[in-house]
Amino acid sequence: MKKTDHELINMFVDGNLEALETLVLRHKDKLYTSILFLVKDKYLAEDIFQDVFIRIIDTMRSGRYTEEGKFLPWAMRIAHNLCVDYFRKVKRTPTIRNGDDKDIFEVLSFSDDTAETKMMKRQSHDRVRAMLDQLPEDQREVIILRHYADMSFKEIASMTNCSINTALGRMRYGLINLRKMMTQKQIAL
Repeated sequence: MKKTDHELINMFVDGNLEALETLVLRHKDKLYTSILFLVKDKYLAEDIFQDVFIRIIDTMRSGRYTEEGKFLPWAMRIAHNLCVDYFRKVKRTPTIRNGDDKDIFEVLSFSDDTAETKMMKRQSHDRVRAMLDQLPEDQREVIILRHYADMSFKEIASMTNCSINTALGRMRYGLINLRKMMTQKQIAL
């Protein structure tokens, strides 16, 4: 029977390292993908991803973890804060780059697909990635956190220090801008 995140955390705190491995594997793709979308550098994303789990382990081992039933949003908040800290440290904001950076898709699996289907999916993902990169940072961030990290608007608002209405507005304008780009480029996904 599949253990809940909370059960796995308790098992890890009690000394079961396999429980931590299960927890990491369960949420790895969403966390890593979200970090990569924010920092746009595969190696930096891997470093931040590792730092996220070091923080998570330290917090759980010290008995300070209290987010019962909310592990992924809590982990996403840590990841987001580490990304923000990184950009503060280097005193720059994320740059918006065009297409050719395809690292994000290494974490997506297309196991049962034919070569043609894989190619079509990859092209669609590349188009979405390129369009996301053209959005204003605040709109792109809300879309990533909502669709790739499955966070609620309440969680997004809390993480980005804005109201729920502002988060909803950013999402709305981000989607409107994506639709405009798709129409202008006559892209069908």
